[in-house]
Amino acid sequence: MSDTVAPVERVQSVPSAALSWGEELRATFTLAWPLVIAQLAQNALHTTDVILLGWLGPAYLAAGTLGTTFFMPFLLFGVGVVGAVAPLVAQARGARNIKAIRRIVRQGFWATIVLATLLLPLVLQIRPIYLFLGQDPAATEMAEQFVQIVAWSLFPAIGIIALRSFLSAFDATRIILVITLMGVVINALIAYALIFGNFGLPRLELRGAGIATLTTNIIMFLLMLAYVVRHPRFGRFHILMRFWKPDWGHFRSIFAIGTPIALTILAEVGMFTAAALLMGLIGTDEIAAHAIALQCASMAFMVPMGLGIAATVRVGVAYGRRDREGIRKAGWMALMLGTGFMTLSCLTFLFFGRPIVSIFLDPSVEANAHALGLAVSFLAVAAIFQLVDGAQVTAAHALRGLNDTKIPMVLAIIGYWMIGLPTSYVLGFVFDLRGVGIWLGLAVGLTFVAIVLLTRFALRERLGLLEKIGVARG
Repeated sequence: MSDTVAPVERVQSVPSAALSWGEELRATFTLAWPLVIAQLAQNALHTTDVILLGWLGPAYLAAGTLGTTFFMPFLLFGVGVVGAVAPLVAQARGARNIKAIRRIVRQGFWATIVLATLLLPLVLQIRPIYLFLGQDPAATEMAEQFVQIVAWSLFPAIGIIALRSFLSAFDATRIILVITLMGVVINALIAYALIFGNFGLPRLELRGAGIATLTTNIIMFLLMLAYVVRHPRFGRFHILMRFWKPDWGHFRSIFAIGTPIALTILAEVGMFTAAALLMGLIGTDEIAAHAIALQCASMAFMVPMGLGIAATVRVGVAYGRRDREGIRKAGWMALMLGTGFMTLSCLTFLFFGRPIVSIFLDPSVEANAHALGLAVSFLAVAAIFQLVDGAQVTAAHALRGLNDTKIPMVLAIIGYWMIGLPTSYVLGFVFDLRGVGIWLGLAVGLTFVAIVLLTRFALRERLGLLEKIGVARG
């Protein structure tokens, strides 16, 4: 039979398939909370390296930051593409199509190999690219030492996404959390040993940080793969069986759905990176304050991000079984939970901004006073866009459960780059609101994206999104 994603007519109601609102709440929360903590733990992997490199000195921290800044867009692109495995597996699960599940995961591995192989040579060009952009040669050479090693983690890091998507689609998120937490500990120990030459090992400094990141990703991938292969619930899918047999329909579906996801991620990350560059045109205090406010907003963002992943799975399963009511409840429940949490973070940023900022900068040091004040004001603006940021990410993930990624990508690019960033420039420099104006522009861009994506999900039937259901056929 055909391996392609087969179009199905308008979704039909299925009797008693959808859960009650209370049951949907429990199901979403049970699926999401390990993913939320895992997202926070994933951030901790990078934070550990930042702290340890900072102990070496500013030059090493700057070089590590340069290397990570260059590497991350390539990794995020691969992660975005292979992330399409989650909605596809969820839909196949809803349709009870075991053959399709095996083939989708297998082609997720194929996509991982193809993407990592294509991206690796580009990542290794960090030195000529940075020198062309006018970066400091000494810092660039140090950054290259880190990137030459960490670039190889593209293979296991993207592969982890294929496995994580498979497990998430079957509500097995606790093992994802356990392995991620193990990764944080493993990375910290290896990095501490190799960066500084502890435990009788050589002092490798930036190379040590790269080896720690690579080794940790390999271990996490192998642990997750071993769990999937050996656990009775997942072993029955035989995801490695006939590994070298192509399934071009599923392979194309992963790229067709995943590439817009990847470009959406890069559009948002690029907007915040460009905002940091605009801050650099104002002053160093503005850059420091921007980094603090962004770190706080990023931590809060991990909660709706985890809920969004759960929304993709819950909507995708209902999509696969052609359950119109299930799609409605799964999507709106994730949106309510996401915006509910962001309401709390909004109030926290508004009323406790100065104590939060004081964690990063010592208020007793007079030289920090200006940066502290700026960070508090930026955090107040961040509080405003907490609600829309939570809404846009959960809405985007709910739409991914319907395989709707291309139009949301276009809307995100318009919102971030044609509305948000120009508004930041106009408010910051033309109206001389400086850093606050730049952050207000970010809020405007996020608000636009949130409104259009929420509207798109609300109008999913009128827009024909439920007429394009794809149930993988084995």
